[in-house]
Amino acid sequence: MSTHSTDPSIEEFVASMPFGMGALNERMGITLVELSAERVVATMPVEGNTQPYGLLHGGASVVLAESLGSIGAGLHGYPDRAPVGVDINATHHRSATSGTITGTATAIHLGRTSACYEVVLTDERGKRVCTSRITCALVPLERVGLTAPAPEQS
Repeated sequence: MSTHSTDPSIEEFVASMPFGMGALNERMGITLVELSAERVVATMPVEGNTQPYGLLHGGASVVLAESLGSIGAGLHGYPDRAPVGVDINATHHRSATSGTITGTATAIHLGRTSACYEVVLTDERGKRVCTSRITCALVPLERVGLTAPAPEQS
């Protein structure tokens, strides 16, 4: 697992990912705000992420939750392990029809082969919209077709 004493900046982290934030996250307007293995925070607009009745789509909430948990797990597993989601659940507490949703993923367990996060999504009033839990397996990069970054030269 990561032995780095400092976490990368958001810009460094996104630049280090093989596909940046990923096409789905970009399409949904997800923006990282805070980044560490212990806690990841991001925002997502409600607009453009609604179901036919104009409410925030439950699937959009789950996408945000999975992204946050996977990012945290990826930071925990860096530099030689990648997160692979194995379980996610979500309880939708209230609807949102406009504004911005903020997601906060807080580590529950950071182990050698898995990481688990509670993800709380809130609206602009701070009201809880959704609570999710995600567990990621931490697998060797080679198993997902990636390679570890080369050691930095001093």
